[in-house]
Amino acid sequence: MYAIIETGGKQYRVEEGSILNVELLSADVGSEIGFDRVLAVKKENRLEVGQPYLNGVLVRGKVIDHGKSKKIIVFKFKAKKNYRRKQGHRQPFTKVLIEKIEV
Repeated sequence: MYAIIETGGKQYRVEEGSILNVELLSADVGSEIGFDRVLAVKKENRLEVGQPYLNGVLVRGKVIDHGKSKKIIVFKFKAKKNYRRKQGHRQPFTKVLIEKIEV
């Protein structure tokens, strides 16, 4: 069984026991979290799709860790004009363990 959830403006395909990095959530490490924006659920050979979300379906997870992803470099320049700007960015994330899909 798997579900497709939406969080942080992105969609993720999750199964029970899977670990994923989502956009930073304001939850403490070790706390329980519920995702109620479930777009679809597949169990056995049946697929349920919401319009846009499914009612009564909840995906429960546990916050494992918070962190920052790998640094990316944003470099802007204009040729022959001596214009150069270098900026780095590390996107914060929350690592979540999916514990249960409640249908």
